[in-house]
Amino acid sequence: MMVPCRCGAQRQRRWKWGSASTFVTFTGPAGILCTLRVARHGSGSNSMRAFMIVTLLLVAITMALSLAHALELPGKLRLKEATYKSVQAIYYPGFTVGGFAEIGGIIALAILLYLTPYPGARFWWTLAALVFLVAEHATYWLVTHPVNNFWVQDVAVSKPAATFFSMLRRKQSGDWKDLRDVWEASHVARAGLAMLSLISIAVAATFFAGSE
Repeated sequence: MMVPCRCGAQRQRRWKWGSASTFVTFTGPAGILCTLRVARHGSGSNSMRAFMIVTLLLVAITMALSLAHALELPGKLRLKEATYKSVQAIYYPGFTVGGFAEIGGIIALAILLYLTPYPGARFWWTLAALVFLVAEHATYWLVTHPVNNFWVQDVAVSKPAATFFSMLRRKQSGDWKDLRDVWEASHVARAGLAMLSLISIAVAATFFAGSE
């Protein structure tokens, strides 16, 4: 059976005769759209498997970065103000760059959800993974980011970085420990949400493997 795909570029088609199949690959932006359509209609299982692995990797990186912050909590609570502020500066720009995996994970999960047949266990687990990761990302912008500027105010950063950290900045008032507690608690929450997202997409991947 041929999966219909009408695009103005080379097209990917799959013909099946019994257990045999022929797979033709294509290139071009329009061809990428064809790939998504073919995969959604049940063909191109190798492409789906590869995309699932990439999605798992992006979510795992997001979870790892958040978990690293959470595991530091007990030790950082023992630090004095000057030492704590010095330690905070070491996260930039490394963790900031790593944050692109978080955005990539959300996009990958959204695409994967679109490609997943509805209804079914794999669809709902993928949806759960997306919801958890979006909640994790929202926690950053609503809770973590507004106090980030406090930690880098005495650090020399590039102009784009300064603009980024000034977004949604919160008025700095009160004891520094209050800001510390907000920042640390937000990362514990983000680590929990990211872990739930990783678990969900891992469970979804087992249903995908079982359907092959």
